[in-house]
Amino acid sequence: MFFFNTKVSAVSFCLRMVKLLYTMLRSYILKVSLALVGLLNLTAEAQRRKVPALGVLHIIGGTGLSYYMGDLREQIDAKNMGAHLALGISYRLTERLVARGEARVYSISGSQAGTRNKFNNLSFRSRNPDLYIGIQAELFKFSDEPKINPYVFGGVGLTYITPKANYQGQWYSLAPLQTEGVAYARTPRIVTAGIGVSWQFDKRWNVGLELSDNFANSDYLDDVSGVYPNIDGRSELSITLSDRRGELTPPLPPNDPGNVRGNPKIKDSYGFLSLRVGYLLGTRAKRVEKRKTRCSY
Repeated sequence: MFFFNTKVSAVSFCLRMVKLLYTMLRSYILKVSLALVGLLNLTAEAQRRKVPALGVLHIIGGTGLSYYMGDLREQIDAKNMGAHLALGISYRLTERLVARGEARVYSISGSQAGTRNKFNNLSFRSRNPDLYIGIQAELFKFSDEPKINPYVFGGVGLTYITPKANYQGQWYSLAPLQTEGVAYARTPRIVTAGIGVSWQFDKRWNVGLELSDNFANSDYLDDVSGVYPNIDGRSELSITLSDRRGELTPPLPPNDPGNVRGNPKIKDSYGFLSLRVGYLLGTRAKRVEKRKTRCSY
């Protein structure tokens, strides 16, 4: 009987030991598993953030609608919308700030037909280049890898203005004709400001939509600013394209010198609604690494 009880006690003891070992082993496996998950998360986080914000370089292209606001347009209308093309680069400075520069070509036009000044019958069209550099401020951090990132931007630059008018089926450059008796500058400064949103749909590619205004330090984007000049000493073509009331049906008598032709108190501007595509060219870290590799040889 004593032997039997001893045997039972030994079996019970073994069972308790097995249970204890199982509990300890399960606890150990759970802790190791949690540690591995944490390590994997840290590794993934490190990999996600291993690209420094500074020096991320993109090439940017854009196209869309262009519009003009000035003496020959009282409001934005679809009839006089133009188009534009843009090509530029961006260089990341911080988590939220990006330096950007672009060269653009844009078409604008305007006409007094259908406006309160239709009796003056002035109109123009222009295809101009411009160039600007600026800063873009984004809502979300670069390291957070947002898929959607709204931003604002601003910059300064130059544009070259080439207003033209159609007369008897031919387009004439207006600036050389001095239709107001003024030899105005054709490369005015511009201040650019806008808002946009980008969508990162791939590691290298992003697309976006952007709305911007460009305020020119000139009132002659449309060749209209001040008053009708004196006709003495001017060419016949200059006189004709300066005052086009005689082309109306029925024709109206010409304006007297000094009559209001435009409003010099308000400068002209133009803007863009643009669809944009960006491509990642590389990062500063990668460029430094390549230079080190070349130097090691």
